[in-house]
Amino acid sequence: MPKPIIAIVGRPNVGKSSLFNRIAGGRIAIVEDMPGVTRDRLYQDAEWQGREFTLVDTGGLDFAEDIITSQIRKQAEMAIAEADAILFVVDARQGITIIDEEVAKTLRRADKPVLLVANKVEHFDKIPYYEFYQLGLGEPIPVSAAEGLNTGDLLDTLVSILPQPEEDPYPPDTIRIAVIGRPNVGKSSMVNAILGEERVIVSNIPGTTRDAIDSPFEQNGKSYVIVDTAGMRRRNRIDVPAERYSVVRALRAVDRSDVVLMVFDATEDIAEQDKKIVGYAHDKGKAIILVMNKWDLIEKDDKTMNKFEKKLKAELAFLPYAPTIFVSALTKQRLPKILELVDFVAEEASKRVATADLNNLIRDAVQATPPPADKHRRLKIFYATQGGVKPPTFILFVNDPELMHFSYQRYLENKIRQTYGFEGTPIRIFLRQREARDE
Repeated sequence: MPKPIIAIVGRPNVGKSSLFNRIAGGRIAIVEDMPGVTRDRLYQDAEWQGREFTLVDTGGLDFAEDIITSQIRKQAEMAIAEADAILFVVDARQGITIIDEEVAKTLRRADKPVLLVANKVEHFDKIPYYEFYQLGLGEPIPVSAAEGLNTGDLLDTLVSILPQPEEDPYPPDTIRIAVIGRPNVGKSSMVNAILGEERVIVSNIPGTTRDAIDSPFEQNGKSYVIVDTAGMRRRNRIDVPAERYSVVRALRAVDRSDVVLMVFDATEDIAEQDKKIVGYAHDKGKAIILVMNKWDLIEKDDKTMNKFEKKLKAELAFLPYAPTIFVSALTKQRLPKILELVDFVAEEASKRVATADLNNLIRDAVQATPPPADKHRRLKIFYATQGGVKPPTFILFVNDPELMHFSYQRYLENKIRQTYGFEGTPIRIFLRQREARDE
């Protein structure tokens, strides 16, 4: 199930990105002492006391000082509506501003947990942060995001107010399909065609689908849930506030999916944003199918499909395992084959290899091509086991993980794929050092 979403909101230059970086554990957001530097929100999974959550840096909530109150309230309401909890950051040095008061009014009306974070408090006895009680959001929690002061107490409180994980409403054998891609590539039309009914609004205006809509259905005795998501644009193309927040829903849909349909427009070139979108699914370990839509609009001969697939594989070199299908949501060309592929890659992602067979494979691979030596030391692989599925995850016990070169790990992955397939799914390989006495 998807992780709780925590939105960090507040006016510009109060330290939202610094707090995001502090909690996420690295300098992920751009931090400068200038209002408006963060042009779009960033997303990062984080964990505290065993609770995982997705942190959202709402750079999209930047307010110009002359913006009217109604626009401020509208954007704040969008952030609140999507999040499971809110961290409302204020500047303790500057004190309460009119914008703080306007955002606080919106937060007080919302039925969401809110923590009031008084940032830039390096000396608790010298900076009077208690005035923020006036905002009516409870006791302000003083922190210094830049210095890391009191952020542990803040996270303790945050974890205590997070909603408990919900039970999965679908049967255990249900295959969850997330349909992702840039706007206007035909995602909603494809979902409607698969479902056989107009379950999702279809429009030729990019960004029509604002919500990630669950559509459960059955076919041939199997249960599915297909989720149409809002198109994810490049950051500088996201101008409508509602569209900004719909991206969160799309990422959440990927998180809880088993299989991702990455949809492309056959009439357009592969864009950098395509790589980022499908890269998110790859990083999350999801089974992936590359769907080239609007194939009916392409003039073709007997070599066209092969040329398209080679170009696609070259552009998405990190997805050599993902199968490609050429379809038309309009004419329904090859659409029935999509679910056949979904079944196939879902099964591949859940496949297990017997430990004895895996170790025989690794031993044969090492004998055929021994690991390269590094400063007179050579990698030794003592034992291998499969640690999980979705994605298939393998653990290799070695003498020294630092001796494993990425090219040799890729060689082992290729050997595993050559023998056992795992088509459509990423493979994870983790290294564990075995004690010297066991060597």
